[in-house]
Amino acid sequence: MTLPLISLDDVRLTLGTGAARTEILRGVSLRVEAGETVAILGASGSGKSSLMSIVAGLERATSGTALVLGEDMSALGEDALARLRGRSIGVVLQAFHLLPTMTTLQNVMVPMELAGAPEALERARAELAAVGLAARESHYPTQLSGGEQQRVAIARATASRPQLLLADEPTGNLDAATGARIIDLLFDRVAAAGAGLLVITHDPAVADRAGRILQIADGLLVG
Repeated sequence: MTLPLISLDDVRLTLGTGAARTEILRGVSLRVEAGETVAILGASGSGKSSLMSIVAGLERATSGTALVLGEDMSALGEDALARLRGRSIGVVLQAFHLLPTMTTLQNVMVPMELAGAPEALERARAELAAVGLAARESHYPTQLSGGEQQRVAIARATASRPQLLLADEPTGNLDAATGARIIDLLFDRVAAAGAGLLVITHDPAVADRAGRILQIADGLLVG
């Protein structure tokens, strides 16, 4: 029996203490199977980015169980989480998060090198070619357009052929035409990698590309 890529059970996230205590997630349960594409649609402040952070291992749940690729994300240390992301989980964020002092090629290679993946250089070059940026290997992020930077971010996320790809508002900083092209590319690269996809968005047009759509509001998942 194949394990689900994501298995969340009654996940809660609370920040602050006393009068400042805020419940961000209020008992979220979610299962995403291998090869599945799932969109979570929600307004700003609904808890969708916090949910993504827990799945990515960037935030720890206050309570509940968060299993990703069979691993208990609350039980792993930071080094183990970094290796898991570099090896098996690709992450694409709205703000790109490219390292400004590294070239395009180096940015794509970094997660694989940290995870000890073999042939990082060859994989990075192949993925940059796949997203149409083979000629931009030696460019720095400041020399690229917003759309090109997001294509680098996608190449970085998919170069290791991850089992799971996470995308948090991947078109949020792009104009509509560029954003549409990025979404086409994102789903194409997910299919090529044979990965599952969880995309967080406020845009119904992005959500409509997924095989399953869920809604999040006030820290509760519905649909």
